[in-house]
Amino acid sequence: MDAFISSLSILFDPYLLLVILAGTVGGVLVGVLPGLSSTMATALLLPFTVTMAPLPAIALLSALYCAGTYGGSITAILINAPGAPPAAATALDGYPMALRGEAGRALGIATVASTIGGIFSVFVLIVAAPLLARVAYKFGAPEYFALAVFGLSMLASISGKSSVKNLIGGAFGVLISTIGVDFTTSVERFTFGLPELTEGIHFIPVMIGLFGGAELLAQAASLDVVYKRIAAVAIRLPSRDDFRKVRGVIARSCGIGTFIGILPAEGGTVAAMIAYNEAKRWSKESDKFGQGAIEGIAGPEAANNAATGGAMVPTLALGIPGSATTAVILGALMVHGLRPGPYLFAEQPQLLYSIFIAMLIANVMFLGLGLAGAKVFARVTLIPRTFLWPAVFVLAVVGSYALAQSMIDVWIMLIFALLGFVFRRYEFSPAPIIMGLILGELVENSLKQSFLIFDHNLLLFFERPIAVLFFALTLAGLFGPVFVGKLTKNFRKLSPATLDE
Repeated sequence: MDAFISSLSILFDPYLLLVILAGTVGGVLVGVLPGLSSTMATALLLPFTVTMAPLPAIALLSALYCAGTYGGSITAILINAPGAPPAAATALDGYPMALRGEAGRALGIATVASTIGGIFSVFVLIVAAPLLARVAYKFGAPEYFALAVFGLSMLASISGKSSVKNLIGGAFGVLISTIGVDFTTSVERFTFGLPELTEGIHFIPVMIGLFGGAELLAQAASLDVVYKRIAAVAIRLPSRDDFRKVRGVIARSCGIGTFIGILPAEGGTVAAMIAYNEAKRWSKESDKFGQGAIEGIAGPEAANNAATGGAMVPTLALGIPGSATTAVILGALMVHGLRPGPYLFAEQPQLLYSIFIAMLIANVMFLGLGLAGAKVFARVTLIPRTFLWPAVFVLAVVGSYALAQSMIDVWIMLIFALLGFVFRRYEFSPAPIIMGLILGELVENSLKQSFLIFDHNLLLFFERPIAVLFFALTLAGLFGPVFVGKLTKNFRKLSPATLDE
C-alpha cells in the first residue's frame, strides 16, 4: 500500500503526464490509420525509448497500447476499415450506424465502453498481478520451464486461422533465439562466422521487420484502395436510455475481455469477437445485429480494451506475454534491465504501481480525446499512404540502427520484413514468432538448470506439483479442442432413433 501511495506522485509530475498524453495521442492516431497497429507502433518506438528512464519509457508504451486499441474503432465506424484488428467486430454494427447518420452516437458509445473496459481491467491488474506474483515466488527452474512450455502451447490460438501454423511460427521463433554462443558449452550456433551474431539476434529489429517492414510490403500492394468516407455528426455521449440498454453488455464484456486478456497469448481480437457473440446471444433484439445495434459496438469495445489490462497481468507477474503488444512491452522491460516476475514486484513495486496509474490516466485521457476530437482524428485517414508508408520505412531503419549503431541490425530487420511478407502470404502470423523468440531463452535456460537440479533425471519433473499442473494445462490446450470436437461430432452422428434404441 505504501508503494501505491508513493506512486501517486505521478499525478503531479508534468513530464510524466506529458509523456502519457503523447502516448495516448500517438496511440489514437496509430489506431485511426488502417494498416498500422499498436503492436507495430510500439515495436517502432521501442528503440527510441532506450535513452529514457524506465518509468517514462514503459508509461509511454503502455499508454500507446491502451489508446491504440480504442483508436481503431474510429475508422471502423466511419469508413468500415478497422484501424486495429480488435476493432473488426466494432465495424459490424458501427459502420451501418454511420451510414444512417448516427456516426456521433456510435463513436460516443465506443468511447465510453472502451474507457470503462480499460479502467476495469487496470483495477483487476492492480489486484491480480501482485497476487499472481506471490504465487510465482514458489517457482524454480522446473516450474518456469513448464510455464514457458505452456505459454508456447497457447500460441496455437493467438491469431491467424491455423493452430498448426501458429505453433510452427512459435517453434521458428525459439530456433532464432538459439543463435549465438551457448554460454554453457561456448559453442557457436548459427553465427555463420559473423562476430555480430555471437551474442544472438536482438528481438527489436526482428519485431520491427515482422510488424513494420512486412506491413509496408503488404500495403504496397493495395495503394489504390479507396475507402468510402462518412461524415460524422456532432460527437455526443450516449443518452441515458442508450447507456441503460448497454450497461449489462459492458459489464459482461469487461469480464470476458479481462479474462481472455489474462490468458497467455490471447488478445483483444479474440476477446472482441467473443464479446460480440455473447452480446448477440443475450440480446432481445439479436436480429438487429449487423444492421446498427448499439450493443454490437459496446460489447467488443469494452472487451478489447479490457483485454489490454488483462494481458499485462501475466506479462508483469510471470514474464509471459499476454498479447503481441505486451511482448514488445516485455522486451522494453528487459532492455531497461528489469526482470519481469515476482522479483520485480518485490524490488520495484513503486515502478509497477506507477505503470498501473499511467494506464489509468491514459484511459481517462482518451475518453476526453475521443469525445472531443474523433472527427479530427478521423481526418488523419486522408493522409496519402504513398507518404505514410515511406515514413514508416525510415522509422524502421532508424529504429533498427539506433539500438546498437550496427548495420547488421538493419539487415536483420530487412530480412525479417521479407520473411514476414512471405509468411503472411501463406497465412503465418508474425506474433507467434516474436513470442517464440522471447520465450525461447527462458525455455532453454530453465531446461538446462532443471537438468542440473535433477541430475539429468527428467522423471523428477513429475515430483513438482506446479510443473505437473502446467504440463497438464499444456496437453489440455493442445489436444482438448481436438478431443471435444471429435466427441461432439460423434454425438451428432447419433440420430434420435439410435438414441431411442
